[in-house]
Amino acid sequence: MRAGARRTVVEGVLDLPAGHPALVRAEEAGADTGDGLVLVRTVGADGRSRAHVGGRAAPVGVLGDLAEHLVAVHGQADQWRLRRTEEHREVLDAFGGPEVAEALATYRAVHAELQETEAELADLRTAAEARAREAESLRLGLERIEAVDPAPAEDALLRAESDRLGHAEELRAAAGAAHTVLHGSEDDVTGGGTLEALAQVSAGLMAAASTDPALAGLVSRVDEIRYLAADVAADLGSYLADLDVDPARLDQVEQRRARLTELTRLYGPTVEDVLAWAGTAAARVAELEGTGDRIEELAERVAALSTRRAHAASTLTERRRAAAVALGERITAELGHLAMGTATVSVAVEDAGRFGADGADTVEVRLAPGPGAPARSVTRAASGGELSRVMLAVEVATSEAGPAVPTFVFDEVDAGVGGRAALDVGARLAALARHAQVVVVTHLAQVAAHADRHLVVERADDGHVTRSMVREATGEERVAELARMLGGSGTEAALEHARDLLGRARA
Repeated sequence: MRAGARRTVVEGVLDLPAGHPALVRAEEAGADTGDGLVLVRTVGADGRSRAHVGGRAAPVGVLGDLAEHLVAVHGQADQWRLRRTEEHREVLDAFGGPEVAEALATYRAVHAELQETEAELADLRTAAEARAREAESLRLGLERIEAVDPAPAEDALLRAESDRLGHAEELRAAAGAAHTVLHGSEDDVTGGGTLEALAQVSAGLMAAASTDPALAGLVSRVDEIRYLAADVAADLGSYLADLDVDPARLDQVEQRRARLTELTRLYGPTVEDVLAWAGTAAARVAELEGTGDRIEELAERVAALSTRRAHAASTLTERRRAAAVALGERITAELGHLAMGTATVSVAVEDAGRFGADGADTVEVRLAPGPGAPARSVTRAASGGELSRVMLAVEVATSEAGPAVPTFVFDEVDAGVGGRAALDVGARLAALARHAQVVVVTHLAQVAAHADRHLVVERADDGHVTRSMVREATGEERVAELARMLGGSGTEAALEHARDLLGRARA
């Protein structure tokens, strides 16, 4: 940012085909892409940075995401392509054309189906373990209930019996006293009990009723009381005869109640609830025991899909290796045009040891700078300006299959190159430019002569502010600029040489 300025603004307008990954990513960020994609980055004097994508504010990171799909920068200090082995694989797959694409699509389909099936099987197996635990818990409960074998309302009946047995003496005394009052005591020498007294009352009234018929009704009512009292006395006798005072029976009742209480504590407040739980649990156990068929079916399907995936991966590897040989030869041939005739490029396709989303291979583009030199990853084997030329060779060799990005920037691609080799470098850049937009920073006229447009960077200083300007050179101005780059600015020989370069480049 210029000293004293409030902000720096960089704006770019991109014309991209429909469905381009950058357009898709921009639309995900809310951009308006109807009239092309406009990207803006603003940096304020306070250090704050803002980004706008398609007229909408967006995180600065979105610009970085878009850059991956928009531009590849190749320079001595900055390589945006082939940084990761995944990008090496993408380069090879794109070069492999329909055969590799078909094999890759087949593999991906089988791999995705297998992953879905394995996930479902894992879920079912996890659920099966849970179901097995649930069934075992239910069986344990059913076994407890079966061992006790409770009867409906048994808990209430036993509660009543326990109360009766626990107060047997009190009950006997009360019932015995009532029975004695009604029936009389065998030891009572004075006479019978209430029943005998009622009998005497009835007989006396019956005798008097002959004199006064009004007493006849009272006799009848006394007889009703006497009969009712006789029934109560008989019932009290039976109650006393049946009243059990055996302590052993009380112990049995209490033990049985304890077992029932254990069940009601676990499975319901009453025996009826316990029996209802047992019915539901038995039905659930039957349901849980019938879920193994789906697991077996999925296990068989996983085995079959695993075999299919392995076959698809093998086919993909074979096609990749065939394409790798051709790609290595193509890049090596391109290097022969870029003053690196002794270098050799190979594309290694090796077993990754696992199945991934894109196959079971690791792909790496490797460079041997000269005879006897070991082949290493292309981003580590080349140095300085060689790296840009190697990347140019890679891009040109793969461009016919469709460029990975719409714009390439090459900086110092001609470092250490001159003469005929520089013309070859320019020609290869022009070849790449038939498939993508190519921007080249160069100091060699042999390279610049191949450009469709020649842009000149100039500095201007008014004593207060230094400005960098970019303008297009055309016609004779371009000839003069090429002559200047050749080191003979203004001389007729230099101008003629420049015209010759342009003519040869256009030819």
